[in-house]
Amino acid sequence: MIMGVAANWALNGALIGPVAAAMTAGGLIGIERTYHGHPAGFRTHILVCMTSCVLMLAAMHQSTWAFVALPDQRLVIDPTRMTHGILTGIGFLCAGVIFREGFSVHGLTTAASLWTTSAVGVMFGIGLWDLALIAGGATLVVLAILRFLDARLPHVGVVDVTLRWARDAAPGETTLRGLLSDSGLKPVRIGHVVSHDGLIHEHHIKARGPMPLRVDDLSLRLGQQGGLAGFSVMPRDD
Repeated sequence: MIMGVAANWALNGALIGPVAAAMTAGGLIGIERTYHGHPAGFRTHILVCMTSCVLMLAAMHQSTWAFVALPDQRLVIDPTRMTHGILTGIGFLCAGVIFREGFSVHGLTTAASLWTTSAVGVMFGIGLWDLALIAGGATLVVLAILRFLDARLPHVGVVDVTLRWARDAAPGETTLRGLLSDSGLKPVRIGHVVSHDGLIHEHHIKARGPMPLRVDDLSLRLGQQGGLAGFSVMPRDD
């Protein structure tokens, strides 16, 4: 009896450590996402990492399962099948944080962080603590520290511009391209939407330009356009 209790306590100790570590790693990654206002933040990342860890711990400790398929026989499964199931399920969760707004697609980095967090939980679950800690630390470096490096690298920015013109006031594409060019932007796609009553003509524009984008300059120019009923200028930032 005493031996059985001791064994249970030993097993519980072996389970608590990975779960606590997974919750900590997931929470740290989630804090970074929450701080920058992205979907799927602190609690979501904790749950993803912890659940991945718990499922893998269950697969790795099959000897303690209270299930016997046939008398004197024990069911044994391949733990890697559990991994495949976890990562497939995480794919559906990741799809939930990716959304499209006009020509923009948002949430890709958060979806990738969820996928990575799940993998970190799996590593804790199968006992690869070193790899889990390395992966967790690397994820934080990429999300938190490399963000500043990415902002300083020379690259082209993307901005979504929506223009709402009064009836018969909408200019042609040549005029639009010239207006954007004056602010250092080059349109790569121009869409047209006309209201049912024909009173409003909208231009949905995806434009590129060198960073930093001259958003204030463009907004000032747009505010001086006659016949413009409203506009929005939304720089992309995943």
